[in-house]
Amino acid sequence: MKKLFGFRLLAVLTLLIHLGCDNNDASSPYTTILSGTGSFNYTGYEPLQQAPVRVFYHIPEGDVTTMPVLFVLHGSSRNAVDYRNAWIPLGNQYKVAIIAPEFSDRYYTGGNAYNLGNVFVDGDHPSSSTLHAEEMWTFSLIEPLFDEVKVLMENTSDTYDIYCHSAGAQFAHRFIMLKPGARVRKVMASSSGWYTVPDNTIIFPYGIEESPITSLDPRDYFSRELILQIGENDTDPGSAGLRHNTFLDAEQGMNRYERTLHFYDKSDSIARSGDFPFRWKLLVVPDAAHDFRNTISDAAASLYAAP
Repeated sequence: MKKLFGFRLLAVLTLLIHLGCDNNDASSPYTTILSGTGSFNYTGYEPLQQAPVRVFYHIPEGDVTTMPVLFVLHGSSRNAVDYRNAWIPLGNQYKVAIIAPEFSDRYYTGGNAYNLGNVFVDGDHPSSSTLHAEEMWTFSLIEPLFDEVKVLMENTSDTYDIYCHSAGAQFAHRFIMLKPGARVRKVMASSSGWYTVPDNTIIFPYGIEESPITSLDPRDYFSRELILQIGENDTDPGSAGLRHNTFLDAEQGMNRYERTLHFYDKSDSIARSGDFPFRWKLLVVPDAAHDFRNTISDAAASLYAAP
């Protein structure tokens, strides 16, 4: 009897660990319709099936069939649940479904697999021989996850939006350039630590030389609606995790504020010189530093408030 009780207890604990702490967790995304607040493990993208993504979500009350879908991408702490939770009041206010995938460091190790999208074996040292097949890019998971969410919500939206912060903003501004066919409507890239400038005279990851971006039409990414958000006080050169090296510091600046302005100005100049349509915008948040909780209200209003 003790052995049987111990086995059953172990089975229950294992199940709880698998499902996590949310009341609405689903062990399989194919067995439930999403509602309320919860999470599920996503393994529906076959090329990355062995690297599951935990997806935290909040679905406000309302017409879920036509509700906008917002992907919220975390920073380097890989704390998607915190980002989801912070966005819940704004999701309720604007009637937007919050979808926050977590790219855990266990499966998406370091900046190469997340910030740089796993495009190369080592994104800091790109070469044609170390370029991964596109289906293995972390970027390639977003579109099938959107299809999955649509099914789980019974949602009919043709497009989605992205809010991303810090390391997530690194992910998303490269996603815009490397995934021209993505169905994304707007991207709010907030407080990126540094950038891939669309300059074909600078080698990736600081420019686009030696990357697949050079084979794409700049109109495809300059015409997308990319909003670069930065706090006016995000100026600490010693901020934790902020990359520094001789080239980056001299080229883009010493802090996130300087680097965001450099990226915007340089991209605008490149677009003008090529006579390309340029829909990228700059949004400076007064009195804000690097805490995303101080900037998401401005981000939500920019994405969803009526003009």
